[in-house]
Amino acid sequence: MTTVLGTTSTEKQSFFSFPNPINASVARGVAAGVVIMSIAIIAFNWHWLMIPLAYGFIARVAAGPRLSLLSQFMVKVAVPVLKLPHTPVAGPPKRFAAAMGVGFSLTAIILHFGFGLTGASYIVLGALIFAAGLEAVFNFCMGCKIFGILMRFGVIPDSICEDCADIEARYKRLAAQGLLPDGNPCMPANPER
Repeated sequence: MTTVLGTTSTEKQSFFSFPNPINASVARGVAAGVVIMSIAIIAFNWHWLMIPLAYGFIARVAAGPRLSLLSQFMVKVAVPVLKLPHTPVAGPPKRFAAAMGVGFSLTAIILHFGFGLTGASYIVLGALIFAAGLEAVFNFCMGCKIFGILMRFGVIPDSICEDCADIEARYKRLAAQGLLPDGNPCMPANPER
């Protein structure tokens, strides 16, 4: 039995599925890790690090945090130790953003290892640093924004992310469960201690 935003489900998720919702603190921590890895690749010419970078994106797209060492570190160590807030956000846009990361990281690998175009691979990694940096520092998910635009134009059907398609319905559903829009419980005005 799993609990998602206060709802209980007995439906077993497939191993190769992506959680919905996900914790924004974990996503931001993973993005910070991507920034650090990408900067290390460029600054120290650690081209081999492109392979685990790409693997991490592929693992996250395929199975959420289950197969990603960076995600597991964030979920089990960094977020709890740093006492970062649990802020639920929709999973499908984050999965889409991770898929974009697959594209960037594999392009960098092909440019460097396939064609010897190290400078071009660094430009691609620079774009990845920019996008992941926005997520890590400002909680702005560029891939999520692109996902939303594609939903508005009908490229991605509303059924993929009902919370994304109708945010007001999400807020009403959460309120009916006694939760705030961020998924945290409503606190009484004068809590007893």
